[in-house]
Order: sequence, then C-alpha cells, then structure tokens
Amino acid sequence: MATTYQRRRRVKPSTPPLDSTPPPSLSPSLPKQNPNPNPNSSTRRSLASSFQWEPLPFPQSELSLPLTLPTGQSFRWRKTGPVQFTGVVGSHLISLTHVDTSPSRHVAYYLHTDNSASSAHAALSDYFNLGISLSDLWQEFSAVDSRFKELSERFGGGARVMRQDPVECVFQFLCSSNNNIKRIEKMVSVLESHGKHLGSVGGFEFYEFPSIERLALITETELREAGFGYRAKYVVGTAKALQEKPGGGEKWLASLRQMELGTVVDALCTLPGVGPKVAACIALFSLDQHHAVPVDTHVWKIATRYLMPELAGMSLTPKLCNRVAEAFVAKYGKYAGWAQNVLFIGELSSHKVTSAVGGVTPHAAKAVKRKRATEDLAISEDIEGN
Repeated sequence: MATTYQRRRRVKPSTPPLDSTPPPSLSPSLPKQNPNPNPNSSTRRSLASSFQWEPLPFPQSELSLPLTLPTGQSFRWRKTGPVQFTGVVGSHLISLTHVDTSPSRHVAYYLHTDNSASSAHAALSDYFNLGISLSDLWQEFSAVDSRFKELSERFGGGARVMRQDPVECVFQFLCSSNNNIKRIEKMVSVLESHGKHLGSVGGFEFYEFPSIERLALITETELREAGFGYRAKYVVGTAKALQEKPGGGEKWLASLRQMELGTVVDALCTLPGVGPKVAACIALFSLDQHHAVPVDTHVWKIATRYLMPELAGMSLTPKLCNRVAEAFVAKYGKYAGWAQNVLFIGELSSHKVTSAVGGVTPHAAKAVKRKRATEDLAISEDIEGN
C-alpha cells in the first residue's frame, strides 16, 4: 500500500462572454455597487450591477487571503485589486477582500453572478473549511514547535487549507508536476476555458470548471499545442479513467472523503499521472484528509532543517518520504497537513506572501526575503514519479 506523498494558449469559451465590471472599493458600510457606467449601452451587460459586498464573519487571523489563495493550493484565483482576489467557487464568480475599516480586518465577498447571497456564503464556508478553528490549531502547533511559533508570530494567522471540488483539484495538480505556479495557472486556464463562461473581472476571464465529460472531449494534440507537454496524456487519460469509475468520476472522487488516507492515496494513484505526492495534495486540498503531508524536495528541506536534522545530507527516497510524513503526523496530529502548509508558505519568497501580507498584518514586516519568487517556485518535483 502506498504511503508516500507528493505534492494560454487561448481556447475559445463554450458560451459567449459577458463583461462584468470590477467590484467597487470597499467602504465601512459595504455599499451597493454603483450602476453600470454605460446604462444605455446595448453591447455591455454588468453582471454585478445590482450586487453588494457582503461580510464573512471571520477575521484575518482565521482567513488571510494572501496566505491562502496564491500559495499553491489552487491555481484558479487572480489578484484583481490591492489585497483583493477573484475566482470561481462552484458556479459562483466571487471577489474577496479584507475590510480595512474593520479592526480584525474581516473578509468580505462580492458576488458577480446571479446567485443568491446565502448559497454563495454557504459555498465559501465549505470551500474555506470555515468550520475549523484556525486559531486553536495554530496555538496547538506553536506549543510543540518553535519554528511554527515563529511563523505564527510573523503571519498573525490566517493560512487555511481549502476544501476544493475534487474534480478541479485533480486536474489542477495533474498540471503541477515539475512545474511552477505561473505555468500551472496558464495550463489550468486552458482547461477552465472549456467550462461555462461566467464573466470578466480585472481583465481576467472566469469560467465554471468543466465537467469530466467535457474534459474528456479535449484531445492530447490540443493540449500539447497549448504547452502541456507530457502532462497532456495524463489529463486525457485521467478524464477517460474517471468516466469509467463506478457511478461516474464525480461520485467516485467524493466517496474517497469517507476512506482512510492510505486507501485514498492508493485509489488516486490508479489515475494516469497521479503518484503518491500528487495524490497527497489532492487528498489534503479536496478530500478531507487533514493529516495528508505532500512530501517533495521543498518539504524535505523543511523536515531536515526543523524536524529531522539527523537526515540532513541524505537523498530523498520514497522510503524517506514515508518517514517525513509520519514525523509530521507524530508531531502535529490529525491536522498535520495544515501545519505543513504553513511551514511550506514560510519558505516562499516575499512575492505575494510577505509583501502582500505586509499590507494586512504588522507581523509580516519582519519577514525575511527569500531568493526565489513564488511564480518560480516548483510546486512539485519528481521522486520516482509524481
């Protein structure tokens, strides 16, 4: 049983694009969106013309957007303003920001699509695992690890593990092998563009993630021409493999949330292009496996520097991947994956992490700059596969 873990060329949209005006600047009273600046235009439609910013009852210490959205869990969010991000959660096109006038800098969301605010709120709560108290976890982690305590004081909290839709998580991480964030985002954008077009915000186009059936219609040649390289065959192969799962791929993936981690990793590794490390990423970021630890060379460096210094100088092997993952669980418990995520973020450069958080929390001002920008950080590096 496997127990080791890993972590545009433009395609025409399937539906005609609808333009959406960017959300307005947030004020203390969370006002309604200003009317369409071109109300008499017959060629433009503002998807956001009748919507308003809505608060989420969570402070920055429970959800920090710069520490959660651009740090390698999902590649579907775009920065559309100062400490403002726009992305798609299910069928909802949403902008998120921190409220400057709030002492706790809580999060507010702006719904661009014609969905109910209550359904969007529920989708966000599920997506960000908001039923889990981050402050309690960080307090527990800080009590057993001085390195984690240092990062906790630097960041001030807020780095959450997301609960993404399993289908989109699988295909995002198929693009991650031996890749960097910038290129992964471009590949994911190609896949997204086969879904329903929801609107444009800040110069970016946004789509509902396509179904497995729609993804299965994409050819390997099409993906190779879009720059996927060898990953093209994995995307095509996985789409077809999921179609053949009992009850369909969506149901099969969702059922993995009820299984033990080892079983989940083994099941995911039956998909083309998915090895133990990618499987652990999918398990952690979409399948409720909170103690999954994706071990790649970056996590290996963290482990040998702070957790297992006796292994420093050794080469990472699948057997040592097991030892690292087990050591994280032994130290941090059933939410070891959440602790590993923060330690991973602590190794990123100032770009989109320390600089972005610097505008949100005073702790970030003390952050040490790293040599490599986030876009250039390889999210996944091969150790006998993916």
